[in-house]
Parts: sequence; structure tokens; C-alpha cells
Amino acid sequence: MQRNDLSRQKETDLPAARKSTETEISDFLFQAKQLAATQSASPGRMIFALDATMSRQPTWDMACALQGEMFSAAEAVGNLSVQLVYFRGNQEARASRWVNDANSLRAMMEKIDCRGGLTQIAKVFKHAKKMAEQEPLTALVYVGDSMEEDVDKLCGLAGELRLNGVKVFAFHDGADPTAAIAFREIARLTGGVYLPFNAGSADELKALLVAVATYAAGGRKALEALDNSQAKQLLSDMR
Repeated sequence: MQRNDLSRQKETDLPAARKSTETEISDFLFQAKQLAATQSASPGRMIFALDATMSRQPTWDMACALQGEMFSAAEAVGNLSVQLVYFRGNQEARASRWVNDANSLRAMMEKIDCRGGLTQIAKVFKHAKKMAEQEPLTALVYVGDSMEEDVDKLCGLAGELRLNGVKVFAFHDGADPTAAIAFREIARLTGGVYLPFNAGSADELKALLVAVATYAAGGRKALEALDNSQAKQLLSDMR
């Protein structure tokens, strides 16, 4: 049997112990606390869910471009792990792996094309609940323009998300009144925010996505540290 390298080394006397000063002890305890916090810290988790039905095509490219801003903001306050979820076509609904950088998410989004079909928001909420039961999930960003499902059932699922600590930030693309009513109620039930936008409000959408990503990565305190009107709007609307 091969002997361990340490066993072949010449034994030497250990230096005599000396009494640690109070300053050294304090420094050690501080460093140990910092190390423990680093080791135990886990990235914030957020689901980025998209309606990829045909009606979303006009603003799909904008969504692909702006999602990178989320990561840029999150990097300033801590890690952010994002899962892309989308639905389209004939009952197609998919969830990606969890990613920690903008390029990976952008690459996945660029492979998706919009296809005709009905909304499948209930599937998104059920999946988000499952993810939240496995590990903490701070936020669900949902981007859609219509709602073709049972609103009461969706609200029931929204309540379950709230119980699991998940806030829904509903970005409403367009002006469908049925979707507006549903998205507002879902956001209210989860303690999240309803955020209308259109193709002409790209700058505002970018700032709002940054604010949501900051919240997902660092919580309310990180959002409070953001000095912009969109962050203040988000804080005032969140429950």
C-alpha cells in the first residue's frame, strides 16, 4: 500500500502556542461570520414566464433584448438564478434549466418562435408552485397580452403562490380589458404588481424589469436602494 506523502515527511516540532489578542479574536470571528454567510447564501430565484402565442410576435424581440438588463441589475446586489417558462401552440408548455447569466437566457429565447394557441397560465402557476416547494422562489415575472382561462381557478392558484412566498409581477402587453382585470387580481392576491406596457414603452419596461430583478436577487432592501422612479412605483404597489 502506498504511504501518504505526509507520512514520508520529516517530523518537526510545532511552534509554541501564544495567547491570542482580543483584536485577533475579533478579526477571526468576523472573518468566520463572513465566510459562513458566503457559504450559506443562495442565489435569488425568479421565473421569467412568457406567452409565446402568435399575438405576442410584435413585442417578442423587445422582450428578448430587455431580459439582459435584469441580470445586469441583479449582479450589483447578488446572484440571480432564472428559469424561462413559456407556452404556445397546441398545449405546448416548457420550462428551461435554471441559468445564472444573461447570455444563456438570451440564447434560449432566441430559439423560440411564436405559434398560435390559447393561453396556459394555469400550467405556469402550477409549475411555479412546484418550484417554490422545492427551493425558495421570490418572484414570477409573467409577460402576456391575453387571458383565455377560468379566472377563478387562476386566482386560486395565485393564492397558493402567495402561501409559498411567490409574488407575481404581471407585465400586460396591450390593452385587452379581460386580461387587465385578471392580471390585476392575480398580482393583488400574490402581493405583486400589475404593470401595463406596450411596444412604445421599452425604456419604462426595461427599468421595471431591472427593479423586479433587483428585488428577486436582494429582496425589498435591495429594491429600496435603487434610486429611480420605477423602483419607487414597485415599492408603493407591492403588498
